[in-house]
Amino acid sequence: QVQLVESGGALVQAGDSLRLSCAASGRPFSDHAVGWFRQAPGQERKFVSAISRGGGNTYYSDAVKGRFTITKDNAKKTVYLQMSSLKPEDTAVYYCASRRTILTVSPSLEADWYSNWGQGTQVTVSA
Repeated sequence: QVQLVESGGALVQAGDSLRLSCAASGRPFSDHAVGWFRQAPGQERKFVSAISRGGGNTYYSDAVKGRFTITKDNAKKTVYLQMSSLKPEDTAVYYCASRRTILTVSPSLEADWYSNWGQGTQVTVSA
């Protein structure tokens, strides 16, 4: 079983940048695809970004494409979400999630596909 811990959330101003981290422990992480999701108050959890187990394939929602970058460091067992040009509508609790996959499987954009979840980290963007 893999345990995930997010960090890096903060209160920032619109236009600022922020990097979130998702650190894994418990077992090797190199065979896990990872996704980031976010949930704003009163809204459902939404897909933000995902990365394949090897890090070679990345996926983004239209809302963050061009502003966010996901990377995976298997040696450090950590996934990063670099966020730039932040907007007030990016305010949410950000969650990382993972699932052990075989090499040819792409990560899903659906939350139900993932089997491991972190506790979340709050990102607040002021106007």
